[in-house]
Amino acid sequence: MEYSPPPLFKQGASARVKMMVFAGISIALLLVDSRMHALTAVRQAVGTVLYPVQMAALVPRDVAFGVGNYFSSLSSLEKQVRDLKHEQIASAQIMQQAQLNIVENNHLRKLMEARERVPVKTLMAEVLYDTRDSATRKIVLDRGIQNGVELGRPVIDNLGVVGQVTRVFPFTSEVTLLTDEEQAIPVQLLRNGVRSVAIGRGKSGTMELRFTAPTADIQIGDIVITSGLDGLYPAGLAVARVTLVERNAHGPFGRVVCQPLAGIERNTQLLILMTSPEIPPRPPVEDVKTGRKIAGKMAPIKDPAAVATPPAAATPAAKPPATPAVVPKPAVVPAAVPPKEATR
Repeated sequence: MEYSPPPLFKQGASARVKMMVFAGISIALLLVDSRMHALTAVRQAVGTVLYPVQMAALVPRDVAFGVGNYFSSLSSLEKQVRDLKHEQIASAQIMQQAQLNIVENNHLRKLMEARERVPVKTLMAEVLYDTRDSATRKIVLDRGIQNGVELGRPVIDNLGVVGQVTRVFPFTSEVTLLTDEEQAIPVQLLRNGVRSVAIGRGKSGTMELRFTAPTADIQIGDIVITSGLDGLYPAGLAVARVTLVERNAHGPFGRVVCQPLAGIERNTQLLILMTSPEIPPRPPVEDVKTGRKIAGKMAPIKDPAAVATPPAAATPAAKPPATPAVVPKPAVVPAAVPPKEATR
C-alpha cells in the first residue's frame, strides 16, 4: 500500500517544488546584494536581532575557555612567584655580602692608615676563631712562626691596642686580649702623664688601673695610652677610656675602671707589631754587683791624728809651733754607702 499523507497536511505545492523556489529566491538575493548592495540594511537589522542569540550560544564556549585560562594563569603566576622569591633570596644574599665587603674594605683602609702611623714594622692578620675556654679572653690569628710572628708581640687595630701574642704555632698564633684577667700593660694618662698598670677584668670586658693613689689626678673620660716602659708596646698607643673613679681615703689605692677603645670583640683583621720600639739600653747589672763587692772589701780608714803625728825617733826635737796644727777631717767615700740609701 502506497504511503500518502493525510488530507489535512495536503496543502500547497510539493516539497521539491518549494525547495527549488526558495533556492531560486536565494540565488536572486545573492546576485542583487552582490551587485546593488540592496540588502545591507536588512542584514544589519537581522544581525542586531540575532546578536543576543549568538551571545547566548557562545556562553558555553567562553566558560570553557575562561576556566582553562584561569587555571593556566594561576599555575603560571605561582611559578612566577616562586621564581621571584628565589631571586629575592639570592639578591638579599648578594646585598648582605656586598655590605660585608664594604665594611671590611673600610676597616682595611683604617688599618692601612694606622699601619702608616705606627713607627714599627707591622703584619696584617685575620681572626680565625675564639678559643674554647670561656673563662679566658683569647683569639686565634692566621699568622704564625712561618710568617715571623714571635712570642710577646703586641696586636693593635685602627683604634688602639687589642692584646698580646701569648702562644705561637707554625701557622697560627694565640692572642690574649687586654680584658683577660692575666693580661697587664703599663700605661699613662694622656692628659697629665700619670703612670699606672692596666689589668683586665675578665668577662666584664673592662680594665682596671692598679696601684693608683686615692689622690691621683684621674677623671672620668681621660684617655689611657701606652707608656712604653716595658719595651714591647710603642709609647702613645690608645688603650682605654676612664669610666669610673672611686677614691678610698682609708685604703692605699683607689679604684679606676676603664673601657677599652679598640674593637676587642668585633674585629676581623688586626695588625701585629713585628719589631720592638727603639729605647736606650739599660745599664748592665754586672757593674752594680762589682761595685757592691768593692765596697765590701774596702780597707778601713785610719785615724787621721795618728797619720799626722810622726814617730818621735824619726825626727829631732823641735820647738812647738806657734799655732796648733789643724787636724783634717776624714773624707766621705760614696762607695761605702749602701745602694738603697744612696738612691734615697
